[in-house]
Parts: sequence; structure tokens; C-alpha cells
Amino acid sequence: MSFDILIASNVLLWAAFLALAALMVGVIRQIGLLHERSAPLGAMMVDHGPDIGDKSPVFNVKTFTDEKDLLVGRAITPGRPSLLMFTGPSCPVCAKLLPIIRDVAASEGADVILISDGTAAEHREFLSNHPLKNEYYVNSPEIGMRYQVSKVPYGVLLDADGVIKGKGLCNTREHVESLFETVRLGHASLQSYLKDSSTAKEVTVGEQLH
Repeated sequence: MSFDILIASNVLLWAAFLALAALMVGVIRQIGLLHERSAPLGAMMVDHGPDIGDKSPVFNVKTFTDEKDLLVGRAITPGRPSLLMFTGPSCPVCAKLLPIIRDVAASEGADVILISDGTAAEHREFLSNHPLKNEYYVNSPEIGMRYQVSKVPYGVLLDADGVIKGKGLCNTREHVESLFETVRLGHASLQSYLKDSSTAKEVTVGEQLH
């Protein structure tokens, strides 16, 4: 009798183990689907100014800190891309993002031009709290109007020839990095890359079904 009980208990244990294993496989599959669906979005394009692939307008302005002439829209350092980052002296996200912008641009080998709007007193206070390192800082409503930027922080990536390669609203490190990532992916934005990837998967599944 005891032997029969032992066999029965082993059978029950194996049944419970197999049921648990099947449950875990289902959970892992669902986690994978959720991860794919919640892939991090890149910088969202919300302006109606010059488009991806266009040459940037050129602006001859002066830097705020030392009043030096600066040509915005073409390479500052020959052969290097430029990251135009539209900011505001009273924007807390802009201040928080500055070290991130600096770090990403340094790793990507890009020059950074911070383009802001406001009073001279506001700019001086911002720069006293957030000193520049290798960035350029200009006060130019004209550039923001030409690019039709309505929200900040907003980034525009130009290649060494002044061609717009990526742009969008930047609130996180992932957003800033996505401007450079789109160049490597060959898409106008990370959203378009994800959309095309999803479409390609649907086409592949459809072909397999037929």
C-alpha cells in the first residue's frame, strides 16, 4: 500500500512540475511580447520646419558668452556633425538634460549648439548655474522660428554638410541617443524604424501563411 502511495505522489509531483513549466513558458512568452510592444520611443518630431534630408538654413549669429561670430547650420568643426539643441533658461528638463547631451555628443563626436530664447538676465542666471564646457550658446528666437520649434528641449542633428539627419523632442537620454541612432538605422526617426520593422514582420508572417 505504501508503495502505491509513493508512486501516486511521484506522479502528482511530476504533473505539478509539468504544469508549472508550461505556465512559466507562457509567462516568458507574454513578457517578450510586452517588451516588444513597449520598445523605447525615440525623439518625437513635432515641428513643421525643414525636413529630414533637407539642408539646414544657415544663421550668422553671435555666441552669448563671448560675442563671437558663429555660423549655425553648417559644420563648426570640419567633418563633424552638429547637434542643435533648442532649450530655455527656465526649462527644468533642459537643465537636467545638459550633462546627458554633453556626454552623448562627446561619444558621438558632435559639436553642440544650445539655442535659447529669453532675456539676457535669464541666460546669465542659467549659465551661472550650469556652466558650459565645449558647447556653444546662442540667444536666437530666429532659429527657433525658422525650425518652427514649439516645445523644448528639441534636438536637430546635422551631418558635416549641414544636412538634417534627425530631429525631435528630447526629454531623456534615449531620445537624444535616438537622433544619432536613426543615422545608423537609415530611417528618419526611431518610430519609422519600429513601424517598418513591424510591417516587415507582418509581411513575413503573411507569406508564411500563404
